[in-house]
Amino acid sequence: MKRNWKILVAAVILLGVAMGAVPAGADSAAVTVKGYVLDSACAFTKSLDKPISKQCAVACARAGSALVILSEDGTIYWPIADTTPSKGQNARLLPFAGEKVTATGKIYDRGGSKAIVIEKIEAQVAVAK
Repeated sequence: MKRNWKILVAAVILLGVAMGAVPAGADSAAVTVKGYVLDSACAFTKSLDKPISKQCAVACARAGSALVILSEDGTIYWPIADTTPSKGQNARLLPFAGEKVTATGKIYDRGGSKAIVIEKIEAQVAVAK
C-alpha cells in the first residue's frame, strides 16, 4: 500500500511539472506579435525601445547573441523551436534584424518569460506620412 501511495505522489508531481511547460492558451489559435527584432543583450542592458540599427543587430547576432522580438507593449519574446533536438532561431530572424515585424505563432509563458514558436514572420511595411 505504501508503494502505491508513493507512485501516486510521484505521478501528481510529474503532472504538475508537465502542466508548467504547457503553452499559454494551448487550446487557442496562434497569436500575432508585432515588434522589433533586436539583440537580446541590448534589449535588457540598454532598455531599448527599438534597435540602434540593423547593422548593430546583425553584428550582435553573428557574434552569437540571441535575437528576440521586443513587442509594442515592451514584452520580450524569445523565439524558440518546438522540435527535439531544438535549434536556435537566429538564422530565421537574421533577415529581419533591426526591423519591425509581425510574427504569428504559439506563445509559451514560464516564470515570467515569454517565448514564441514562430509559424509565420514578415517585415511590417512602413506607412508613408
